[in-house]
Amino acid sequence: MDVVIGLDCGTSATKAVAAALDGSRVVVCATASEAYPLLVPAPGRAELDPALLQAAVVRALAAVAADVAARGDHVVAVCLSAAMHGTLPMGEDGSPLGPLVTWADERAATEAASLVADGRARDLHRRTGTPVHAMSPLAKLAWWSRHDPDLVRRTPRWGGVKELIVAALCDVGHVVDLSCASTTGLYDIHAGRWDEEAMEFAGVRVGQLAEVLPTTELLTGLRPDVAAATGLPPGVPIVIGAADGVLANLGVGAVVPGAAAVSLGTSGALRTVVPAPAVDPAAGLFCYALTQDHWVVGGPVNNAGSVVRWASRAFDAPHDGPAPESEPADLRDAALLAEAGEAPVGSQGLLCLPYLLGERAPWWRPGLSGAYVGLRREHGRGHLVRAAVEGVCQQLALVRDALDATGLDVTEVRATGGAVVSPLWVSTLAATLDLPVRVAGSPEGTGLGACLLGFFALEHLPDLETAASLVELHDTVEPDRVAAEHYRRMRPLVERSMLALVEVFAELDTTNPASP
Repeated sequence: MDVVIGLDCGTSATKAVAAALDGSRVVVCATASEAYPLLVPAPGRAELDPALLQAAVVRALAAVAADVAARGDHVVAVCLSAAMHGTLPMGEDGSPLGPLVTWADERAATEAASLVADGRARDLHRRTGTPVHAMSPLAKLAWWSRHDPDLVRRTPRWGGVKELIVAALCDVGHVVDLSCASTTGLYDIHAGRWDEEAMEFAGVRVGQLAEVLPTTELLTGLRPDVAAATGLPPGVPIVIGAADGVLANLGVGAVVPGAAAVSLGTSGALRTVVPAPAVDPAAGLFCYALTQDHWVVGGPVNNAGSVVRWASRAFDAPHDGPAPESEPADLRDAALLAEAGEAPVGSQGLLCLPYLLGERAPWWRPGLSGAYVGLRREHGRGHLVRAAVEGVCQQLALVRDALDATGLDVTEVRATGGAVVSPLWVSTLAATLDLPVRVAGSPEGTGLGACLLGFFALEHLPDLETAASLVELHDTVEPDRVAAEHYRRMRPLVERSMLALVEVFAELDTTNPASP
């Protein structure tokens, strides 16, 4: 069969997914994953080694290409997906000149706060679709300009994950897709160009930023050395692709009216698709491109599966007998979630603000930390973990409420990501959102979305709506009515608790000797 490889370059791993069109469905033929560490050189920092990421891209591509060849299938294209909001300096030849600063890095909080304080944040958000926050390349570049202006001026290229992997695979110059450009806070999504005011604040020139191409653009083939390392022909088309979040919508078929996608991995997000740029007047949501005719509106949350992984370490996840150090973390997480599933809905009055990595939508407030509210002696490990899961899902429900406030009606949720293998995550999500949830047949929603975009770019599919109809979905999980009502009553307490603790978090941060 003809196969497209979706190459999904994320914050902790690069995954390659090979898929084929088989009648009325899209079929995943092979997958591979190559991990790399998230580096934390100081509190509030979160970086990747760009050389490790580029090497992982080639290894993942080679592993899947070998599996496809063993099946006797034929690779007709590779389509690229990239994590959003990364920023790094690059040489004239595309080589990395420093670490890749990821979305989770908080060093630019002061720069973002200054735009909010002087009143420019709302207008920038209205033009760029990206909330003003430390995550954005706009703020990161401004931080660099304040701390090392000579570096910013003399760096030939500035880019993110997509520019980095394009440079690793092809010889096509400094290019980026419309989707990734629209997530930078530097690109005017209405005018279709880099925004002059944003560039001035960031301290960069238009020549340092990449040429913006449609997400369906076919690039020239692989460099000869990459072709040799992967076993793919040098002439195989490379579809420049899109950002990972918006591709997850396509990968679960959530590009039709009323459908929203929820991603539950290390972090999370809730997103729906509209036909033209639509910016939330309250500035609580983003608007990013999937294609010129498909725009994704929604909000990300910093904490999802990461809270269970933290709990697994902090609370010593249950197991039968001594747990060897080599025991897979996923198994320990699953055991902990099974125990949490025995705790009652609402965790016996325990409320968790799961902001271990701060938080983004819908408030975009810097400096938030995690907290348990209402902790009592009768609460055990299961209650603590269940409350954390409930806290994440409540945050996604707040994003859904923001969508409702803009007039975007969501009637169904389609979920993907590593966390959705857990029945507790899915049932809690359905109840907090008070919406039916369908789980994607493949856990690789983003990579599958890249495959579908690749087939569309090759004109093997007439439109994205047809592509969405090919996605396999599991049975619907309906919200439990009693649980849904409980979570609805509890949701205002989440915001009240956050607001009550903002000053406490700030004071704790300033008195913490480990703070930057």
